[in-house]
Amino acid sequence: MIRVGIVGHIGSGKSYVAKKFGYPVFNADDEVKNLYKTNKYCFKKLNKFFPNYITSFPVKKNEVIATILKKKNSLKKIVKIIHPMVRHRMNNFIRKNKNRKIIILDIPLLLENKIENKKDIIVFVKSEKSKIIKKLKKRKNFNPLLIKKFMQIQLPIEYKIKKSDFIVRNNFNKKFLKKDINKILKRIL
Repeated sequence: MIRVGIVGHIGSGKSYVAKKFGYPVFNADDEVKNLYKTNKYCFKKLNKFFPNYITSFPVKKNEVIATILKKKNSLKKIVKIIHPMVRHRMNNFIRKNKNRKIIILDIPLLLENKIENKKDIIVFVKSEKSKIIKKLKKRKNFNPLLIKKFMQIQLPIEYKIKKSDFIVRNNFNKKFLKKDINKILKRIL
């Protein structure tokens, strides 16, 4: 099985690119949302550290955002709590798809949390900064301060590019993107 890890800047379209490969995708952001909605253990751990912010189950996204914005170093602590649960779900996904030719790992902190294997193919999603900002502003809970906090826990873009085997230019045009993905698939299959 070939594992393809998708990395890039916040808002660069990593999830969009991951889906366009046409293989099973593990989406860490979706798993976190699911944990907040369905996992009482997750709630209890978050509530233990942030009792004034994370107050009820299921965990509400606005409570998590308020925690990150108001409590210093809370994002790092939340990542420490959530990361092992997401990793466990990722391992289940990998086992479930062990007979697939390729799987896609859409994990924003793939390199930061050292989730990648040496054999993984890393694909960096490159987008124009103006298009990223425009896309981010369309998000329901857009908050520039929140984006800044997430960027602070990420590795520098230059490092991610250096660690990548391929670069996909995402100008949010399906035809252009598909060409880049097909080139990658031809090289790795």
